[in-house]
Amino acid sequence: MLISESSDNVQPTELADFPAVIRLPIHWGDQDAFGHVNNTVPIRWFESSRIGYIEQGCSVLMKESQKMGPILASVTCNYRRQMHFPDTVRVGARVSRLGRSSLTMEHVVYSETQQAVAADGSSVIVIFNYESNRPTRIPDIVRTAIEALEGKSFD
Repeated sequence: MLISESSDNVQPTELADFPAVIRLPIHWGDQDAFGHVNNTVPIRWFESSRIGYIEQGCSVLMKESQKMGPILASVTCNYRRQMHFPDTVRVGARVSRLGRSSLTMEHVVYSETQQAVAADGSSVIVIFNYESNRPTRIPDIVRTAIEALEGKSFD
């Protein structure tokens, strides 16, 4: 669920510079045998925040008729704090680098219970032409949408 700021739902300062933020509950099944959220779960949350970002400002990337779209090239995650059920997290996504055919997206996982960043990381996304099976230049319409969503230029 994409959330926005309102008087009753103010974003924590740690998420203030993230144009896309989703809010997710931690499920009992997200925990592993040691009783904390399994290390794979924040990476799934990063994915959900990336999709929220795309839906918010770059939905042109998801059109099948264009035979192109985003493909994940790499992902990193820094685990800052243990998380446990029950809790709710807010996961932010923002673009920090816009290259010729790829972009870097930063992610932050904020624990509402702990009122702190519990994980952060980054993803490299390549714009991929599924017909030629090769990376392709980021279209100008996508660059413009990202710059509008971020409120800055990536020259």
